[in-house]
This record gives sequence, C-alpha cells and structure tokens, in this order.
Amino acid sequence: MFTRISGVLLCALLAIPCSSIAKDRSGEVEIAVTIAAPEDSKDVRVWIPYPVSNSTQDISHVRVSGNFSQSGIYGEKETGNLALYAEWTTPTKDRAITLTFDATARELIKKDFPAVEPAIPVEIKEYLKSTAFIPTDGKVREIALNITNDKQKISEKARAVYQWVVENMTRDPDVKGCGTGEVEIQIVKRSGKCADISSVFVSIARAAGVPAREVFGLRLGKKDDEDMTGGHHCWSEFYVPGYGWVPADAADVRKIMLVEELDIKDAQNHIDYYFGGVDQYRIALARGGRGYYLNPRQNDGPLNYFMYPYAEVNGKSLDWLAAQADLKYKVKFKAH
Repeated sequence: MFTRISGVLLCALLAIPCSSIAKDRSGEVEIAVTIAAPEDSKDVRVWIPYPVSNSTQDISHVRVSGNFSQSGIYGEKETGNLALYAEWTTPTKDRAITLTFDATARELIKKDFPAVEPAIPVEIKEYLKSTAFIPTDGKVREIALNITNDKQKISEKARAVYQWVVENMTRDPDVKGCGTGEVEIQIVKRSGKCADISSVFVSIARAAGVPAREVFGLRLGKKDDEDMTGGHHCWSEFYVPGYGWVPADAADVRKIMLVEELDIKDAQNHIDYYFGGVDQYRIALARGGRGYYLNPRQNDGPLNYFMYPYAEVNGKSLDWLAAQADLKYKVKFKAH
C-alpha cells in the first residue's frame, strides 16, 4: 500500500526548500482541425505539430481520428521537429482530423550558471548563424554590441539582451495570432506578440555571440476544462556551454505587464523569474526552424514557423496564422 505524500512533507523529509520541487500540470489536449475545400478536391493536405516527451514534458496516450485517406508521423530533417501529416485524395464533403494526447508539463528553473564557461560546442554554433528570419547585422548588431560590450560570459550577455528586450519591447494585443517574427520591423516598432518579441531576443543574442533559438508551444489550461484555441505561445532559449539550454521568456513578462498594468520596477519579480525559468502551463511543439520545408514537403513555399496547423488545397496554402477561415482548429484542455 502506498501513501501519498504532500509536497510540503516531502520537502521536510528531504530537508530541501519547497521551491526546489518543480510544479507540474497534467491533462488531456485535443486539437481538432477541419478544412474547407471544394468537395471534388483530390489534393488536400494538413500538417499538425506533434509534441514529444523530453526532460520537461511527458506526452502519452496519443490518438488520431478523422476521415482522411492516409496519415503518418514524419520528422523534418533540419530541425528534427515532428508533424502529424494527413491527406485526402478522394472527393468528400467535410475533411476533419483530431489529434488527442495526454500531457504532463513541469516547471523549469535553470539559474545556477557555471563560474567558468568552456568553448561553444561545434554542433551548437549553428544557433549563432544569421538567417533571413533571424538577422544579426545592421541595427541588430549595433544594439547587441552596445548592450554586451562589457560582458564576458555568455550567461551575462544573455541577461543583458533579455533585459534590453523587456525594457524596449511592448506587447501589441492587436497583432494577429502570435505575430510574424519580422525582426527588422519589430526593432523599429518596438512592439509585437510573442513570436515577434522572441525573434528579437534570438537575433540580438546571436549577434552578441550567444547561441539562441525559438520554442513554439501551446499553453495548458489553468482551469479543469478550458478552451485553449488561443493558447499558442512562443518563447526563447539560449545555450550556456557546460550547462545547456536555458529558457527566457521576455514575451510573457510583457504580457503580464500589460494585463496587470505594471511598470518595469513593479515587474521585477516576473523579469527575474522568466530569465532561466518557465512555468508548468506549457508544452513545446517545435524548436528552432524558420523559413523551412515540412516533411512531406509542402508546395506553397517555405513556412515562416511551425506552431499552428498548416494546410494546402491543390498546392496552395490556407491562412495558417488566422487559422479560422478555410483552415479551422479548436484546442481543448481537460485536467487530470
């Protein structure tokens, strides 16, 4: 017979502070997608981000249902991200697919940075590269050098970049979805949603010599039964040699500041928490990857980022960012 031990009692038994015990959130996630297309269409395809288990989340009891012709789980070579892919090759009136899974997400706190940082591993240096979506020159490089020129350690540079983003970017609630992450535009506007703010962090960090990447995810409901259709969220990670990947979520800080009407001084606890910490109400769907091709390869050009369901009808993409016109989806969460 087993006896359930409370978190407080466990802390006492182990003689450790209760804050050291990571919080978690568990429940069932259902992503239901429907595609509007001419009834006689014979080339309808959809890709849905497919989460996997790792050190901070457990994904299990995966179920797929729908009226598709065929489906499968495919990995994208460049990033390793997975997608549930389905296609309809015969005429049908309604096209629907539902991905359901159980998820447990754990709070992640990584703040005990090493006193000495070794060299950046070769395989991590790709996260320093400049790309069309993550530029590191021009105004981005100017900002990076200005705010990190007196810093030596990567962890110190990352904190300086994070602080600059929190202090200089604001959340624009009128931006569609999570934004488009166009860094050069956001640097001028100084506003956006989570994809915009996270992209700015990643660009400036790379320009400062800090390996960084974006994380594309989904929030888990705080209520026992909740519609999370609007719950997609992006955050960032930076790499500290000898320590690993560390979360940083300047976007959530700016959201909290907007909702709670806080200034920088009043938000300091949130600023400190989300540098090296993220809450338990989120799962990662994909990491890295901007402007790339899915697997199987889509026809209508490279995808900006992969977080929402993406679909094509007769080789033409549907609006994946708004995602509620011809491509519709609903996300539901039920706590365990």
